[in-house]
Amino acid sequence: MEQIYVEKTASRGIAAAKVYKYQDPDLRPALTAITEEQEAGEIERFRSARAKMIGKMQEMADDSGILAAHIEVAKDGMLERGVEKRVREEKKNAELAVWETIREIGNIFAGMDDPYMKEREADVLDIGKRLMAELKGVSLPDLGALEGEVIVAAADLYPSDTVKLNPKVIKGIITERGGLTSHVSILAKSMDIPALVGVTDILSRLEDGVTVCMDAGKGVIVIDPDEEVLAGFQAQREAYLLERQRLEQLRCRPAVTREGKRIALCANVGSVEDIEQALEMNVDGIGLFRTEYLYMGSSHFPTEEEQFAVYAKAARLCPKELTIRTLDIGGDKKLDYFSFDREENPFLGWRAIRISLDMKEMFKEQLRAILRASALGHVRVMFPLIISLEELREARRMVELCQRELEQEGVAFDRNMPVGMMMETPASVLLAEEFAREADFFSIGTNDLTQYLLAVDRGNKRIADRFDYFHPAVLRAIRHIIHAGHQAGITVGMCGEMAGDPRAVPLLLELGLDEFSMSAGSIDYAREQILNYKGREWKEGDGTGEKK
Repeated sequence: MEQIYVEKTASRGIAAAKVYKYQDPDLRPALTAITEEQEAGEIERFRSARAKMIGKMQEMADDSGILAAHIEVAKDGMLERGVEKRVREEKKNAELAVWETIREIGNIFAGMDDPYMKEREADVLDIGKRLMAELKGVSLPDLGALEGEVIVAAADLYPSDTVKLNPKVIKGIITERGGLTSHVSILAKSMDIPALVGVTDILSRLEDGVTVCMDAGKGVIVIDPDEEVLAGFQAQREAYLLERQRLEQLRCRPAVTREGKRIALCANVGSVEDIEQALEMNVDGIGLFRTEYLYMGSSHFPTEEEQFAVYAKAARLCPKELTIRTLDIGGDKKLDYFSFDREENPFLGWRAIRISLDMKEMFKEQLRAILRASALGHVRVMFPLIISLEELREARRMVELCQRELEQEGVAFDRNMPVGMMMETPASVLLAEEFAREADFFSIGTNDLTQYLLAVDRGNKRIADRFDYFHPAVLRAIRHIIHAGHQAGITVGMCGEMAGDPRAVPLLLELGLDEFSMSAGSIDYAREQILNYKGREWKEGDGTGEKK
């Protein structure tokens, strides 16, 4: 019997079952160079393999919308150009050209600091795996064909691996790679399958068919347990399932504290598919719709019509609030089709609202699409990284300009669409009173706010322990923002990681936060804390969050 402790709980839960080791065949490419006469044949091999792969993915996408974005990336010109360039100019065979191009595209996402965008590397590698299998003529494992209860152990699981997951068969998931915002993490939460990700070298420590117990909430794995330990896990699992049923029964209740304050409980999303999953949790709306993935998943700046199609579908899906954040690129988020100047400090450089205000035609395309979608639902627009009243006023003038254009064209939109801003810089904190008089709402972005207030790079592992949104400076900043907003009569929400942290919910309620926006998997737990909140659980005074 061996016991392992891990840190990354992707989806809470307890499971005990035999292990199924999910391992792909060897997909590494041959390093053989080609001749000029072979170029056309290799390019045709690539195109044929891609066509077959897209056909198979389309069949899977018919049953699940998850792979729709994959198909678009597979058809994208960047992949084709990268492969053909390597074949023609570098004389690489089709397999090696695909291998290198996929990794080049994937590395763009992997190098990003934003966890959500970082995990999009898996989507690109998923396409690469399917393409390599077609080129090499080999079959990939099928999780949909499994029988009997199992815990799946894998190096990683990509979207196309998981579209046929059956929670009646797959009782748990353990992967060596992946993060908390990866596809498998999100899917596991939505299907209530316990999952642990980032478990180093787990495959080398497991044999097919060995019994494993896992408590994903506590981050515990027990390999080959004795009868007593196994019985204990099974009893804990029964208790956990009863607890989950109890939490699910709370979904029908609005998030109201015992003191009678109604709290908006919302979700952070990056796609229409994310919205569909979040709505199952009975959320009050979408507190953050990230639009950057729409730009990063394209080969060009998305047109007004392309954006409108996405925002319109999102607006129709959301019966309540849909808060769309305008483009937030720069820093760690790059575009393949646009060249950024090299910057010594990109997080302090040309990014977010600064790019939008400098590239006004691009900004207008997005604002017009958002305004048009506002006629179809309760849409709000939100600007990132504002540091001055001049920036906020200029952004609002752009909204007004687009409104006048649409009105002249006879296009419908909500003339009273709320216009808010992210509170994520020290400048926004110090000017909170002034901003509150001109913004319709605030949303606190604790990830950037903590980084900038503490001068701690949140992507630097050597100082990761210093990135702490419970730091007194951060808590006082949050308190100040909420107070300024309330004094001006506007609502204050939070869409940073802190909003979904169970340790933070009581404190944020005490500070007066009106809206919590988080990943869908955290909503049930946050709802329960809000319903049970009695008030006065934290010390008043300095805002440090010290207990009484």
